[in-house]
Amino acid sequence: MKTNSIFRGVATALITPLNENGVDYPALEKLINWQIEEGINALVICGTTGEGSTLTDEEHRKVLQFALDTAAGRVPMIAGTGSNDTAYAIELTQYACQIGYDAMLVVTPYYNKATQNGLVAMFTAIADASTKPIILYNVPSRTGVSIEPATYAKLMSHPNICAIKEANGNISKIVETAALVGDQLDIYSGNDDQIVPIMACGGVGVISVLSNVVPKQTVQICQKFFDGDVAGAMELQKKYLPLTNALFCEVNPIPVKAAMAALGFCDDYLRLPLTVMEDAHRAVLLQCMRDVGLNV
Repeated sequence: MKTNSIFRGVATALITPLNENGVDYPALEKLINWQIEEGINALVICGTTGEGSTLTDEEHRKVLQFALDTAAGRVPMIAGTGSNDTAYAIELTQYACQIGYDAMLVVTPYYNKATQNGLVAMFTAIADASTKPIILYNVPSRTGVSIEPATYAKLMSHPNICAIKEANGNISKIVETAALVGDQLDIYSGNDDQIVPIMACGGVGVISVLSNVVPKQTVQICQKFFDGDVAGAMELQKKYLPLTNALFCEVNPIPVKAAMAALGFCDDYLRLPLTVMEDAHRAVLLQCMRDVGLNV
């Protein structure tokens, strides 16, 4: 890991509990405390799973501050500050730096996309404006643009760019990236079905949706790997694969909101264009949760 590494293991990409009146702050407080008690290694606030793209600017900033206050220094805190508007991403990044976040998660620009040169320019501008480390977030299935391994190699020398959340799903590309960046960038899995494979390629953990639902067990996957029990880590990876698949059978965070509502943590409420989970999919999700011992 790099000297400015943010965490090793599992960071939960935390949901943002919502209801018809706005953000449910008591539910958010309960979630953060439970995640930390379960042994999570870090938290990501207002990322994709946190519905950052449909929060107002006021809500986004208030949720970031509230989560930081609630965590109270117990785990590293990572703020989702990406946007397809680079100027706004810089504003959010500077705000999160000022209030005390440990790092920023910055996604590739969605809808307007970018060339690889545009990605280098955008990430450099945001990193230049930041006083804290930046984790580059590559999720081409959602944004329509992918960071190429050679582009990571161009960005890795920036002192504020410390890591990658890689959700391109292409192990060959991840191996190529690992070969190019060496120990210059930490690599985190962005896909819960690839935690162990990506750590086998040199990754140091996962930024996880699954760990919203089973935080302790997701941490165990990584810890077994770190302890040298790769076979044990892979067994857990396989054990939780049906639940992982159910959590992505509709677009994230629709299923994980349904799961957390079933566990009693929040309302099953999302903002358009997201809608609640279809009944047939919900039945499969709840059965997968029961199959791993959850009481729903």
